[in-house]
Amino acid sequence: MKLLIVDDSKEMRKSIRSIVATPADMVFECEDGRNVVTAYTEAQPDYVLMDIRMPKVNGIKATENLKKRFPEARVIIVTNYSDSEFREAAKAAGAERYFLKDNLLDVKNYLETNGQK
Repeated sequence: MKLLIVDDSKEMRKSIRSIVATPADMVFECEDGRNVVTAYTEAQPDYVLMDIRMPKVNGIKATENLKKRFPEARVIIVTNYSDSEFREAAKAAGAERYFLKDNLLDVKNYLETNGQK
C-alpha cells in the first residue's frame, strides 16, 4: 500500500509512519497542505493521512483542493481535534474517515480492513 502523510510536524509524521505503516508499505510525506496536490501527483498513494491544523493551508482546504483535482483520492483526517465542526467540514471536503491522533491503531486497523493489501 502507498500512503501519503500530510502533517506539519516531522515528529508526528514519524509517529504515524511507525504505528500505521507496515514494512511493505511505501510511505511519502508532505509537510503542508499547500503541497498536497503535487505530492499526490508524484506518489499516487492509496490513502492520504491528513492533519487539519497546518500553517499555510489547513487540511480541510487541502482536502477540498485534492478532491477537486483527484476525485478518487482517499483522504483520512488524522488530527488532535474531536470538534464536531471539524468533522462536518472534513466530510463536506470529501474526507473518507476522521480519526484522532490518540487512536492511531484505529487508523492502522481501518487501513488493514479497507486498504488494498
